[in-house]
Amino acid sequence: MKRALPVLVLSVAGLIPVWRYEPSTGTTSTSQAAEQAASPSASGSSSASQVVAGSTVTTSKGDVRVEVTFEGERIAAVRMLKQPDHPQTAAAVPKLVAETLEAQSADVDTVSGATITSDGYRESLQAAIDAKGA
Repeated sequence: MKRALPVLVLSVAGLIPVWRYEPSTGTTSTSQAAEQAASPSASGSSSASQVVAGSTVTTSKGDVRVEVTFEGERIAAVRMLKQPDHPQTAAAVPKLVAETLEAQSADVDTVSGATITSDGYRESLQAAIDAKGA
C-alpha cells in the first residue's frame, strides 16, 4: 500500500506530456516562413533569381523532388515539389529546409525518424545545385 500512491502519482506525471502533445499539422506555414525570412535579405541583391528543380528521387516511402530558388550564388528558398505522404516526412521538411538555408549546401543532417526522406531530399537538392552550376 505504501508503494501504490507514489506509483499512481508518477504514472499520472508521466502521462501529462502525452495528453498535452499536439502533432504538427503541416509544412506549408513553416516553408512559407522560411521563404519569407530569406526574401528580405535576398531582395537587396542586384542579381536575378533563378529557380532550379532537382531530380526526382524514388525512395521506399515515395518520390522526393525539390525546387531551389537561387539569388545569385545564394540559396534563397527550397520548396518540396514531391514528398512522401507520411507524418514524419511532413515534420522533417521544415527542418531540412531551414538547415539548407543555413548551410547553403546539401550538407544537412538527417532528420531522426525520416531518414529515407532526408536521403532523398539531399540527393534531389544536390542535383538542383549541380544543375545550377552547369
